[in-house]
Order: sequence, then C-alpha cells, then structure tokens
Amino acid sequence: MGAWAPLVPFAKERAQIGEAELGLLLLGLGTGSMCMMPFVARLANRIGCRTTVYVASAVTAVALIGLATATSYWALLAFLFLFGAAIGTADVNMNLQGSLVERYHGKQMMSGFHGLASVGNIFGAGTVSLMLWLGLNPVQSILMLALALGVGLLSLGRHMLPFAELEGAPAKIKPTKLVLLLAALCFIAFLVEGSMLDWSAVYLTSNRDVEPDIAGIGYAAFSVTMAVGRLLGDRIVSKVGSRAVLLVGSVLAMGGMALAVGIDHWIVSVLGFVLVGLGIANLVPIFCSKAGHQAVMPVAQALAIINAIGYLGILLGPAVIGFIAHATSLSLSLLFTSALLILVLCCAKIASYR
Repeated sequence: MGAWAPLVPFAKERAQIGEAELGLLLLGLGTGSMCMMPFVARLANRIGCRTTVYVASAVTAVALIGLATATSYWALLAFLFLFGAAIGTADVNMNLQGSLVERYHGKQMMSGFHGLASVGNIFGAGTVSLMLWLGLNPVQSILMLALALGVGLLSLGRHMLPFAELEGAPAKIKPTKLVLLLAALCFIAFLVEGSMLDWSAVYLTSNRDVEPDIAGIGYAAFSVTMAVGRLLGDRIVSKVGSRAVLLVGSVLAMGGMALAVGIDHWIVSVLGFVLVGLGIANLVPIFCSKAGHQAVMPVAQALAIINAIGYLGILLGPAVIGFIAHATSLSLSLLFTSALLILVLCCAKIASYR
C-alpha cells in the first residue's frame, strides 16, 4: 500500500488533473476497500484464507502497474478502485489469519502484526522512492517491488493457515451488538488516524507557520511513534491488560491533541502528534483481537464488518474535519475528533478481552 504514495505526483501529471480532481480520485481507494469488505468473509470461506491472500496480492500488483501507466482520469479511478478492493480483501484476511494464530497460541500478538503492517507501508514507500531517485521509471519501480514481494509471499505464504475459520465456528450471520460496538470504536480510532494523515501538515503550516516543505514532519513523527507503539504493544498488553491500554491510550491521545493545539509552538505541536500516535497505536489491534475472541458470529465476518466501518473513518474523516473547521476552526475540529475517544474510555471494559 505504501508503494502508491510516491506514484501520486506521476499519476497527477500524466492525467493532467488539478488538486480538486485528485482529491476526488483518491476517494477511490477507500471506496474500493469498503465495497469489497462485505464479501471477503464469503470468499475466504469458499476458497480459503491463504488462497484469498494470494489472489488479493496478485490483483494488488496488477492495479499498481495500472496506476503507474494509466494516462486518463477514469482509468486511474478504475485502477485505484481495484487497488482498494484488493487491499481491503488482504486486510481482512490478514486480521483473520492473525486472530487464528493468536487464539491458537493463547497470547496477545495482534499489535505486533499491525506494527509490521506500518513498517511495510514505510518499506513500500521508501523502496519505490529510492528506485525512482536512482532513475527507474514508475513501472520499473513497481515491477521490481512486486517481484521481490512476490518471491517472499510464495516462499513464506505456504506457512499461512489455509482455512478461514476454526473448527466448530458459529454460523450466526447477523452482526451482534458487540461487533457493531467494536466497529464504531474502530471508526473513531481510524478517524483520529485520518485526521493526522490529512490535516497535521495543514495545521502546522496554517497555525504554526511551518514551511510547507517540512510540514510533513508532524505525520512522520506520528507514524513512526504509532509503529513503535504497536511493535511493543503485545508485551505491554500482556503485562497490564487490554483494558488498561485502552484507557491510558485514549487519555494519552486526547492529551496529545490538546497539547498540539493548546500551545503555540510547532515543536510542541509535533510532540503532541507523537503522543496521539502513541495513544491510538494499539486501539485497533485490541478491537480486532476482541472480535477474534468472541464466539457468537464467524470471526471472518466480524472482522470484515469492523474493517469496513473502520475504513469509513479514514474515508469520511477528512470531509468531517474540514466541515467542522470551516464552521469553527481547525484547532477545534481536531479537538472534537480526539474528544470522540471518550467513547472508547466508556466502553473499555466491554471492548477489552483480558
């Protein structure tokens, strides 16, 4: 997924589109993911979890090559929709695979899996950027990355569990109240994450007078901290419990956002974004683990629902924050976004599993 970021300027130039058109185009990724996620559980049950990941990975490579070559707006939109659908399919299956492994070993492992996903984003973006810097064109860069990751997937993928559910899995199809609650909490966590992705740089430039060419430091600091927090998350959850992590993490994220907008200095704002990343790092992994430990409805379907509604936070987040910022201010909009984490505080007991 990280490989797409360095391709955006090239795609914009080839299609000769402006910022407004690009903004609408980028909605295709989240829309593709959301449209596919409701069908992932059925697909995984029919052809198996491992095969589904293979298919999704192949489609991802095809879509990336299309995104590296398409010259029209509508072609880019079609390939981005396909890319999002493949990423969403792989996302649900990887969470399902992680849930099965976690339950088998009887210990917290989901945060580490999500942490390595963050590392993968950094690796994908960094590798493609490096190849472009070395003089390769976008197609060559994507082909090199796809070849390397394809070899890795084929060699290591045989160790993935082939099935989609444990034996004796429940047959309930209708979403339970617990699954819907976890989905709503994921929506909030993704909304906060999306606010950092889309608005942290804007906030630093417009409210803290940071130069545009270095304004990305806010999101970079947030991303690195969140990745580190997830890589350490399993050990922390094992020691203090998932409920404590939800409580402390929510308070830390809200405090970090308050610090970022409350003190008029860009370094303090970046420090606040760091605390936000550290606070929300392990929220979604815990919600996914809770879904994997429930025994009322199929885990694959539960995770598909949670991921689909969670992705709404990233998809709708920028528009919601922009609307509130237009009516009030960007500072109040970011504070409102983080204040939604109060709901995580209130539901921490229900959403935790140990």
